[in-house]
Amino acid sequence: MLSELQVGEFLAALGERTPSPASGAATALTAALAAALAELAARFAGDEEAVTHAKAAVARLVQLADEDGVAYAAFMADRTDETRARIIAVPEEIAEHADAIAELGETVRVQLTSSVAGDAEAAVELARAAARVARRLAELNG
Repeated sequence: MLSELQVGEFLAALGERTPSPASGAATALTAALAAALAELAARFAGDEEAVTHAKAAVARLVQLADEDGVAYAAFMADRTDETRARIIAVPEEIAEHADAIAELGETVRVQLTSSVAGDAEAAVELARAAARVARRLAELNG
């Protein structure tokens, strides 16, 4: 499980010549990083609803990083309509969560006057990039 690896271990695994982890997991974790930054900004903004939403997104996106590898392995083992549908559905869900985090980051950003606003802006940019990449992965897997 990717969620059990240290950052250095994940990066080393990502760089290996193996089918997984790959861009789907990296995209999910990028979106999770964006969600964690949005959580930080929401805490400084005093927006507990946004904090709760961001924390839930972090947890789900980490799960999706693992699910992406499982889905891809299943597809490589048995190329069926069902396994193909899963390698499309996972990145689509990553994109949905990333879009939501980008919106959350924008909402929290306007509540801030401190230097933490830069963290909210980083969350927005990382989330937008993750959403774009995830949509492209879904398209390529289709």
